[in-house]
Amino acid sequence: MRPGDIYLAQFPFGDVAGMKLRPVLLLTGPIGGIPEVLVAYISSVIPAQILPTDMMLDPSNPGFRSTHLKTSSTLRLHKLATIHGSSLARYLGAVDASTQTTVAGKLRNLLHL
Repeated sequence: MRPGDIYLAQFPFGDVAGMKLRPVLLLTGPIGGIPEVLVAYISSVIPAQILPTDMMLDPSNPGFRSTHLKTSSTLRLHKLATIHGSSLARYLGAVDASTQTTVAGKLRNLLHL
């Protein structure tokens, strides 16, 4: 488990109680004695309006293959959650170094760092 990895994980719903198995991007490695990780939501739904916190994961990008996602997806960096490591169900792949750099820049902008 390291930043840049993509896993299927139980991700909390934002508006109601419950979890759903979703692809997520790990933003941190395990933290704490009972390991938790900070993750960002990945959706296969392409929003009508792309937000500054969204990032397209496109099959035409050479780095897409390493993600092992099945289709074009949107990384939604404003949808973050801290989840228990046991909520990570299965490793899928990883984003490339260029994507990690872009993610870091978007997070800095979002969090005003």
